[in-house]
Amino acid sequence: MVCRMFRIEAEVDKARRDLLRSRLRDTNTAASPVLAALRGTPGAREVPLHVWAVDAAGDLAGGLVGHTWAAWLHVTYLWVDGRHRGAGLGARLLTEAERLAGQDRGCRAARVETWDFQAPEFYRKQGYEVVGVIPDYPPGITEYTLTRRLG
Repeated sequence: MVCRMFRIEAEVDKARRDLLRSRLRDTNTAASPVLAALRGTPGAREVPLHVWAVDAAGDLAGGLVGHTWAAWLHVTYLWVDGRHRGAGLGARLLTEAERLAGQDRGCRAARVETWDFQAPEFYRKQGYEVVGVIPDYPPGITEYTLTRRLG
């Protein structure tokens, strides 16, 4: 039996984080023909995708922040000001992000995470299906992951 001694450290270290990410990417690329084929192509990079709604006064009425990667749109944030909710603005923002992702970036699917008190029903109405549920994350809340095929 080989006994190894390690010093375990818990600290935020950007250089180590970047090194770890690079090594994990190399390991994953070596293990997956899909990721190996993706490496070095435009689809291998996360590209930000932002869509904004500005009202007549120039104020932010709503917005969507996400990114595209590997032929997927990942919606990170979608928010509509309370004064404009119920008028279809959220659906318009999502539809425009999906259009840009699909037509301009070749995305074939979209994903989003949302909590039970936020918008799982909104995304279902937009054609998204629940593919994952994490109860009690954070405690007392359920997180949903939803996806939708584009095009």
